[in-house]
Amino acid sequence: MNSIERVTAAVNFRKPDRTPVIAQVFGHAATIAGVQLGDYLRDGELLAKCQIKALEHYGYDAVFALMDTSVETEAAGSALTYRQDMYPYVKSYAISGYAGLEQLAVPDPRRAGRMPEILKAASILRREVGDNVVVVGCVQGPITIAMQLMGAEKALYLAIDHPDHFARLLDFATEVSIRFGVALIEAGAHLPVLFDPAASPAVIPAQFFREFLLPRLRQVFTAFTEAGAAANWLHIAGPAAPILPFYPQAGVNLANFDYCVDPLEARQALPGTCLDGNIKPLDFVDSTPEAIAAESSQLLERFGDCGGFILSSGCEIPPEAKPENVAAMVRAARKR
Repeated sequence: MNSIERVTAAVNFRKPDRTPVIAQVFGHAATIAGVQLGDYLRDGELLAKCQIKALEHYGYDAVFALMDTSVETEAAGSALTYRQDMYPYVKSYAISGYAGLEQLAVPDPRRAGRMPEILKAASILRREVGDNVVVVGCVQGPITIAMQLMGAEKALYLAIDHPDHFARLLDFATEVSIRFGVALIEAGAHLPVLFDPAASPAVIPAQFFREFLLPRLRQVFTAFTEAGAAANWLHIAGPAAPILPFYPQAGVNLANFDYCVDPLEARQALPGTCLDGNIKPLDFVDSTPEAIAAESSQLLERFGDCGGFILSSGCEIPPEAKPENVAAMVRAARKR
């Protein structure tokens, strides 16, 4: 099997030749290539070259057309502060309150901000790996975009004081997610991962997730499926156990789970959903290859080789990760 066949088998609970392994290598690809992170985050061609170099170095099952979590809000009008060796952050938000939403337009992925560079990266990656390795794009989820458009505190107060206005803000953010995700698929990504860190129960209650976010996630994943996505991958880090049972209603068939979620609890909550996880990301910085290999082997033994599982980190592998630790996780999967 090649990588895409292997991942497709796992997502559909068919037995692969081995358990797929997807190292969530984003900025770490720049580290491997000896490139400044600040340059990697603004140049689609350079990003693609670094991702290919990391793929060749490690031999895992996916590459990522992904820069950082501020792409969508920047494209919609927020201003960022860039640093050469760290991810950018929002310096000023696109809107100061709900009234500003009327002045916003859904950004065109082919023209707005760095979106065209990410589309370029997806196109180059697909051309380089074809249908042998999974090309993954990244789209921020609705509530994360909403909070990044006006700031988390203001957005949450809006949800409490004026839930109807907050719903309209989420509708706008949902359209941003859909439009960018579909553009990524059209550019060559096999699927977008919907990354929605602000949807974590560490940020919002599970009931809030069910009421406000669940129907909009369903809209997003329906649109991705219609556009040809190979899978619907939802990535919410942190203590996500209370919201896992909602994932099938959203159309999720590939679910990332973080290190703070017990693997057996995740499987009990999602018996028919392929799981992706869940080695602690900081372990790739602070731990040893032997410890990573042992944890990887434990996960592989627990889930077996019958499909429904992808070995991975619980969230992004930090740019400063030790290469030997990443390699240890990949080797553990490839040995089986």
